[in-house]
Amino acid sequence: MTPAEPDRPADPPVPQHTTGPGPDADASTGPAAGRPSAVESFGRQVDLLVNQVGHWTAPRWTAPAGSGGARRSDLLHQLVQRLADLAADAEGQPRRGVPRLDNDLALPDQLRVVATDLALAAPPPAVLTEAAAELATTRQTL
Repeated sequence: MTPAEPDRPADPPVPQHTTGPGPDADASTGPAAGRPSAVESFGRQVDLLVNQVGHWTAPRWTAPAGSGGARRSDLLHQLVQRLADLAADAEGQPRRGVPRLDNDLALPDQLRVVATDLALAAPPPAVLTEAAAELATTRQTL
């Protein structure tokens, strides 16, 4: 782990794959039955998406995503906002807009931050399952 830059706080922890059953696991559907928990699936989808886009350059971010014509950066920012909304709902807090930064290269970091917020909010497993599906869909579209 490298120390944080003086003008930038350290990165928050990212949802990691755990070895034990999560709060959503039971004997028939949890990790004991060979299926990952909702937290594990969500964390895996976050990792996959960040690994896919984390090295992109500015021109790649401004290219259209899929056949819809929206810019890739706009599509990922919409996903970041959706995850932030889910975290706010889970915490019983008002929804707030996620800032749209000038540099698209910050989008993977924004994704990790709001994904961590959502995981730490401990929403019901169905919310994490929905979020994981949205991450997978976005990853395929990009």
